Amino acid sequence: MFQVPRGTRDFTPNEMQKRRYLEQNMATTFTSFGYGEIQTPTFENLELFTAKSGESIINELYTFTDKGGRELALRPELTAPVIRFYVERLQMEPKPLKLFYFGNCYRYDRPQKGRYREFQQAGCEIIGADTFEATAELLALAFTLLKNTGLKNVRINLGNLTIISAMFKKLKLLKDDQKTLLPLIDKSLFDDLKIALGECNVSEKEIDSFISVLQSSDIGEIRSFIADDHDAMKELHSMEAILDLLKNAFHVNEFEIKLSIVRGLDYYKGLVFEIDAPVLGAEKQLCGGGSYELVSLFGGTVVPTAGFAVGFDRTILALEAEGFIFPPSKLDVFIIPVNQDMVSTSIEIAQQLRNHNISVDFDQLRRGMGKSLKYADAKHVDKVIIVGPKELEKKTVILRDMKTGNQETVAITEIYGKLKKT
Repeated sequence: MFQVPRGTRDFTPNEMQKRRYLEQNMATTFTSFGYGEIQTPTFENLELFTAKSGESIINELYTFTDKGGRELALRPELTAPVIRFYVERLQMEPKPLKLFYFGNCYRYDRPQKGRYREFQQAGCEIIGADTFEATAELLALAFTLLKNTGLKNVRINLGNLTIISAMFKKLKLLKDDQKTLLPLIDKSLFDDLKIALGECNVSEKEIDSFISVLQSSDIGEIRSFIADDHDAMKELHSMEAILDLLKNAFHVNEFEIKLSIVRGLDYYKGLVFEIDAPVLGAEKQLCGGGSYELVSLFGGTVVPTAGFAVGFDRTILALEAEGFIFPPSKLDVFIIPVNQDMVSTSIEIAQQLRNHNISVDFDQLRRGMGKSLKYADAKHVDKVIIVGPKELEKKTVILRDMKTGNQETVAITEIYGKLKKT
């Protein structure tokens, strides 16, 4: 017996209903913020991802050589393909360019709850705008996108890599030391961080102060630590202006400064953020993003870029954990031909209703009335049409309401009008 490959999944109609609900809901929110949908190929040239993330990423990729000898990779994420698309075809488009997308991604990673080797992402990029209002709107979009799905408890955590760099500079840390420390900061492993900083010859007093600022949401404490760095102070002022717009113009209050959010990728710069769903516990991150620079790396003219990605699977897990009831997949009408002579008429009625965008099925197993009604109930059907010989002689059918059990005789020509009213 064949089995699904490790780290991949099959989805039932019920599971796909949840995923389509999420996709359609998110598309509506993206569009309401002025974003347009794009799509990129499932595989790209391998060099696209090694240029962005270094040669070490190859171990995490599904790579292959095609029949023409080209080295290709299934995309592990969508930002690099989108920026490649922008550089190749969209640089002359009016700015800002607001793009959103959905797509499957692939990583050769250890499967765990909410993390698979094939997974779906939703995301967006804004290209050509780095004003306070543009950044604040990006944060508001990420928050609104998740709230509109039905999630009740989500929170934005905000970091800033320019400020972190200034803090490293104050501690006189070398570049190699910073690369060792960033993963510890990103994972909030503060005990390990304290040991590592000590090994970098940072004094205990400076270590305590540094770790305190990383865990603080107090802008005053952050300002005090970086007060002698002009660029960092300018960045902090910008961050304050962005958060003021987020709170007072976009009316999003569920955020917290958390400088330990560092994203861990070289191409990010300035403000970075993550959105958590506390209901998921340790694996609670649903969304991550921020400002970054990839356009020049891919051969384009430098332009401000920012964006974020949302994980479908964890968002669904969070909704389920909060007890959200997804809209059920249901059939509008089920038609029951009483006998074989009624099948042709049942099909004709089904086709007429389908032409009016009503979802219709009819009994194709020649079951009895009782079993057909039981099947219709299991499918959450609103209405059942019973096509019987006596009614057909009068060009009528029986229309049954499955919720109330009430039924009435309706002329075939009036079925759609009757359904439309109800």
